[in-house]
Amino acid sequence: MILNRSSYLALVAASLPGFALAQDTAPAVTLDPLVLSAGFLPVASDGYGRAYSVVTATEIEERGLVTVQDALRAMPGVSVSSTGASYTQVRIRGSEADHALILIDGIEAAGGADEYILSGLETANVERIEVLRGPQSVYYGSNASAGVINIITDKGGPGLHYGGKVEVGNGAAASAHVSNNGERGGIALNLSARDDHGWDQSGDGGEKDGINRKTIGLSGWYQATDDLRLGGSLRRAKEKYDYDRADYMATDADGYIVDDSGLYFDRNEFQGAAWGEYSMLDGRLTQRLEYQDSVFKSSDTGAPETRGETEKWKYRLSYGLDGQAVADASHLLNLLVEKQKDESSLAPDFTREMTSVALEYRAFLENGLDIQAGLRRDDNKVFEDFTSWNLGLSWQVPDRPFRLHASGGRGLVNPSYYELYSNDSFTVGNPYLKPETNRGFDLGVEAQLPGDRGTIDVTWFRERIEDEVTYVFGGAPDGRATYVNQEGESPREGVEIAARVKATDSLDLGLNYTYLDAKNPDGSIEIRRPRHELGLSATLALFEGRGWVTADLRHVAGNYDTQFWGMYETAELSDYTTVNLSGGYDLTENVRATARVVNLFDEEYSDVWGYASQDRTVYAGLEAKW
Repeated sequence: MILNRSSYLALVAASLPGFALAQDTAPAVTLDPLVLSAGFLPVASDGYGRAYSVVTATEIEERGLVTVQDALRAMPGVSVSSTGASYTQVRIRGSEADHALILIDGIEAAGGADEYILSGLETANVERIEVLRGPQSVYYGSNASAGVINIITDKGGPGLHYGGKVEVGNGAAASAHVSNNGERGGIALNLSARDDHGWDQSGDGGEKDGINRKTIGLSGWYQATDDLRLGGSLRRAKEKYDYDRADYMATDADGYIVDDSGLYFDRNEFQGAAWGEYSMLDGRLTQRLEYQDSVFKSSDTGAPETRGETEKWKYRLSYGLDGQAVADASHLLNLLVEKQKDESSLAPDFTREMTSVALEYRAFLENGLDIQAGLRRDDNKVFEDFTSWNLGLSWQVPDRPFRLHASGGRGLVNPSYYELYSNDSFTVGNPYLKPETNRGFDLGVEAQLPGDRGTIDVTWFRERIEDEVTYVFGGAPDGRATYVNQEGESPREGVEIAARVKATDSLDLGLNYTYLDAKNPDGSIEIRRPRHELGLSATLALFEGRGWVTADLRHVAGNYDTQFWGMYETAELSDYTTVNLSGGYDLTENVRATARVVNLFDEEYSDVWGYASQDRTVYAGLEAKW
């Protein structure tokens, strides 16, 4: 689909609840063609030059994806590795896990500018998950040097909507949603709870290591005047998860992880935001001021709590250079001024501050070429100042079903508080660490299949990380482990393929494949970054559209990991293939029964040496919506 200018206006309007409801004459469109996280403002997907993937609420339900980590596993360019479900890291294009910034409704998920570890983060009440691949520091600052994952929650459509879900099977889960949006304002409340009994991470047949998580989210907006819109959001999550003990004196993988029923982690998460948007000059100039706060607290088996917090003030100005309103401009200039402060109880005397200024230019040209260029300067109070850049190009070939897209950029990752200032029985920090930088380029082609039956996208990428931070055992003068910057460049290169095909009126097919070659500066293989990852999915509509069944296959090969025992060798893990099933049936217009099977063929596999996988598990649920 090629969007004309009026369609683009409607898409931008649809992303802003108050504006969307006020425009009775805008044509009806869906949100799917819009990339909400694409920059300082949303971008139409067929005019976006960077590589990205989106999982919608419909796909989440059809495929039975109940956690965010499950939803990310089949995305191209994304590597997900778990030491049990309670500790999962995400790497984009072979980067380090802390190089991918995870957001929830545009707010950093982790406080203290630290890496966000995925555990039981649920997909309940999630509208869509967007993954942007390649350097994104111009728009999102540090920790976005390899990409961004934005989890966008359900705010509801016009009018009153409410509903809920329950599911049983190896535990239980429930969620509820209510929203009401009118012409002058709206509010949405999301609730979810899951008691997942899990499985024994050690594989010794011991006690299951479960996750218990509860989340509440509240958001709203108010059209104060025709030109002024106010809004905000609050989110709170509490979680407790079990884990097993690692035995570093083990001699093999079977003995490395030891069942221990007494170990657990407590997590408390908070994200909040308050914002105001003001439009003037008949929409040609818009301004937005926003305050964001993220707080992350954790405690290991009753130990003293650690706390990290990140606060941001953001001011954005958007101006239509061609005299048109911002949403309808063919030439658009965006300005961002951002003030960030973060702190951590790991180093209470070392609060960090940064002031940033960024510019973005967008052009939507009549020859099918779309341009998005950005430049950012960070004035850092702790590290050296840094300039990041980003360029994205998209060209719809005239009268042909092909779109070419290319992008390049430079991003930054500041060392974490733990890497700099840790001081425990195993690790001592290195306060002399330098920030890591990443340069990345990609080039791709998207082909539209005949009869609008789907699309196929193939993207080649190449990235280089400088001063990569690595963990060195015995590297500190006292014999403890520490962190150092590797000398030289860490190269990454690969190919990403994504396809969505409507094979028949009732059968939808999907494919995601990633080839990745990621190495350290000395040529050694980077761990937990599979060489090959393949995802296949098929959804069959049944009973005249009242039901469906989906099969998901995932194949992983060429995955290396360090064996943290003996000589600490890096060795290749066994290839594996898993199959999941899910399905549903509409009992009435408002009530739906669901079921899913995880690991249908009971495959034994591991992403990380020593950690067991989930056995075949069956779940059943009920959902109601109004």
